Amino acid sequence: MRLARRGRPGWVGADGRLNAAGRALLFFGAWGYGPAVAHTLLAHTLFAQVSADWVWLQTSLLNLIRLLIILVAGWGIARLIDRRAFADYGWHFSAGWWLDLGFGLLLGAALMALVFAVQWQASWVAVVGVWRSDPHWLGWGVAFLAPLILYLVVAIAEELLTRGNQILNFTEGLLAFGYVPAVLAAWFFSSLIFGLLHVDNPHATWMSTVNLALMGGMFGLAYVLTGELALPIGLHLTWNLVQGNIYGFAVSGKMQFRTTVIAVQEQGPDLWTGGAFGPEAGLLGILATVAGMAAIAGWVRWRYGDLSLRRLRVNQNGGWGQESPAQRQGEDSTRI
Repeated sequence: MRLARRGRPGWVGADGRLNAAGRALLFFGAWGYGPAVAHTLLAHTLFAQVSADWVWLQTSLLNLIRLLIILVAGWGIARLIDRRAFADYGWHFSAGWWLDLGFGLLLGAALMALVFAVQWQASWVAVVGVWRSDPHWLGWGVAFLAPLILYLVVAIAEELLTRGNQILNFTEGLLAFGYVPAVLAAWFFSSLIFGLLHVDNPHATWMSTVNLALMGGMFGLAYVLTGELALPIGLHLTWNLVQGNIYGFAVSGKMQFRTTVIAVQEQGPDLWTGGAFGPEAGLLGILATVAGMAAIAGWVRWRYGDLSLRRLRVNQNGGWGQESPAQRQGEDSTRI
């Protein structure tokens, strides 16, 4: 197979842009340090005297500020560094975009309902309360806004980073090996990074890291097959929210808000349930992830008519959507 033209060595590519690794690293830095700096400044100024009863509100405001910073940074880097429209990360708000978002929301909820149902039937979980609010004096509906905001921000921020930015840039950086190998490698590396992002979470194990990389592969599959962030954002949001604040499981080792529809006590084998880390560290989490991948493939095949990898808006050879020589000659298959 003839290789596509390689970029110039160093930090500048053949298209005159910062190379793919540099572009991805730059956004990674802005994504991580931008909100951290803002949070530190606000914690020592505006929020310095917030009482413990209002921490839930403070945290919600900080999460919204985090999202704003990440979106502004993403837009700026897309336009000035990536030299692409911000929408090309996966923000084309058509009717189909919202349809994919709705499917993702339903799928995440269904997968966590399946995890809970299996544990319930196996007597691995006991319900010890219902409609629990955190803080306890706050009405449940208002208290539920805090985890809803948290996981909405997490879903948008992490999908923009590890799917929208990284998969596009990694693909562009690996185009010399052919379009499809580049997409598949970008999908793999972004999923690995997603798993490693959680390696320092409470109660993390090697199994939880592997499982989260696999889960990143599920979100990545939704992205590479649709070219949009709608389905992975919807799936990511309800996977976390339903897991933690409907059924009361830990989410990636954390239980930041204890507002839940039901409160549970887990008593099953850690190998299956994930123990203190939550379902994402157990075999049930793996099975749910595999089922999610199958559902995603089925949905995309039904809605789009195929499982093409060419829906990504990849900048090839310095052009805007131009095909590489290998693609024009049909040397790469676009089906999986």
